[in-house]
Parts: sequence; structure tokens; C-alpha cells
Amino acid sequence: MNHRLTELLDIKYPIIQGGMVWCCGWQLASAVSNNGGLGLLGAGSMTPETLREHIKKCRAATVQPFGVNVPLLYKDVDGIMKVVMEEKVPIVVSSAGNPKTWTKQLQEEGITVLHVVSSSKFAQKAEEAGVNAIIAEGFEAGGHNGREETTTMALIPQVRSAVSLPLVAAGGIATGSQMLAALCLGADGVQIGTLFALSEESSASPEFKQICTNLKEGDTQLVLKKLSPTRLIKNAFCEKIKEAEDRGAAAEELLEIVGKGRTKLGIFEGNMTDGELEIGQVASLIRKIEPVENIIRRLIDEYNLTLGRLKPVL
Repeated sequence: MNHRLTELLDIKYPIIQGGMVWCCGWQLASAVSNNGGLGLLGAGSMTPETLREHIKKCRAATVQPFGVNVPLLYKDVDGIMKVVMEEKVPIVVSSAGNPKTWTKQLQEEGITVLHVVSSSKFAQKAEEAGVNAIIAEGFEAGGHNGREETTTMALIPQVRSAVSLPLVAAGGIATGSQMLAALCLGADGVQIGTLFALSEESSASPEFKQICTNLKEGDTQLVLKKLSPTRLIKNAFCEKIKEAEDRGAAAEELLEIVGKGRTKLGIFEGNMTDGELEIGQVASLIRKIEPVENIIRRLIDEYNLTLGRLKPVL
């Protein structure tokens, strides 16, 4: 396996757990870190006080490095970053905003910064901002996506040719063979969201996990393109959004339909009809809920098995 990313983050395997809202508390983050990956706390669904509590619990549950995912457009980002620096979190993954805003200040506190992008243009801007590594996410991913709608298979080679920093592939990765494919395309590691969102340690509701393990190909859709492109399960709420978009609804109307607390309602509270159910396309490959330990072990076994199968061909 590529050691460039593992050395940067001081982890065993080049696997980062995505910072999904309402899924990524201290139990999931510590489990991933304890099993050789990099666990992340998802600050996008936390107040600064809640984040501080999860950092303390995560630190008590693992001696391995862990990090915090911070959407830079989050309304309370100042408070979140204050907690991150006060608690001396070793790694921050920033997304949805300008990396120049916080990167230097975080690094001055000894924090390693990775930034999520959806295009080679934004990857170059992140490199110019001085981040330590880049996460390039294809539009197969769940939740908020880039407007470019570039798939991971097409995105990673383009970003690899555009920047020299360590590169992490994200979007549509849930098997060891997909992990190997990402490294073949030029990535130094992978970020995995959906697979960990459906783990036993995820804080997502049992109802959300159950519906996700029954999804088929095509059961998710990218909507809300006038606001922030978001991949959702096709439930009643998603159909309501799609109907409004099809008739040309303005952004203001879409905002009114979305309202507040939709992701919490669906992912955390288990309302499968009216909730905003964010999940990646790769959910159609996942059929059971497993502990993180089993997931990571299988990823590595599949990776090695696929690599061994390819050696005679190579």
C-alpha cells in the first residue's frame, strides 16, 4: 500500500472515514482509528460544546490519531475551530468553503489540514492555500456534491496530474478492489463514507441503516442543484424536491421545502418519509450492518486478494 498518506497521518492503512453528518460521533471515529484508519468526528451536525464532548470521549477511547471534519460554510465555524485548536485535535478535514480562511492558522497550532474538492481547479487552489493533502470527491458520493458532477474514475487522474500533494479518492468506494482501483488512478489513499455510515458504530438511526441496506442501483438521485447539489435516497421528500425542480421552482421555494433539520429528521431520528436521507450510490453494494473491525479487515483482505489476482496479468 502507498505509504505517503499513512506517514502524513500516522495511521496503519490509507483509509479515512468520511465525516458524515449525524453518523460520525466518537464511537465511530474511535473505532476506525483503533482499527488502523483515520476516524473523523462530523462537526457539521454538532454545536461547539457537543464537539468538545465528542473529542474528549474519542480521546478516551483511542490513543490513535483522529480528526474533525469541518464544513467551512457552517454557521458556527468560528466556534468549532476554536474548540478544535483548544483541544489540540491533530487533523482537520475542511470542506465546502475557501481553504485559505483557516489552513495557516490551524497549521500554526500543529494541525494537519486536508481539504475536500470536486475538481482539479479547486485542487490547485487548495494546494496554493497550503493544505497538507487533498481529498477529491466524485459525484457518486452521498450528501453534498460538487456542481461539476465528475465521477471519481474521471476525477482522480485529472486531480493527480494537476497537483503534487498527497491525494485521497472519495466517492463510490466500499470494497478493497475499488480501493486498489483508486490507488491505480493516482490516489494515495481513500475516504469512505457510506460504508462506515452503515456500520454498527455509526450514530445513524436503525431505520436509516435498514433502508440503505435494501437500496438497489438507481435508488439515489442528485437534487437541489440550485442550492447545493445533494445525493439523496428517493423517498417522499426527495420526490417533492424533484417535482418542484422539474417545474422550475426558484431557490427560495426549494429552501422553504427543505426547511430546517431535515437531515437530522431522517438520518438521526429515523423518519424515512419526510427526512433528507443522504447516502452514496455505493449503498446498493452493502447488504448488512457490521462492526468497523470487520469492515476494515474485509477491505484489506479484498485489496490484497485483488492485487494477487492481478499479478499474473501484470
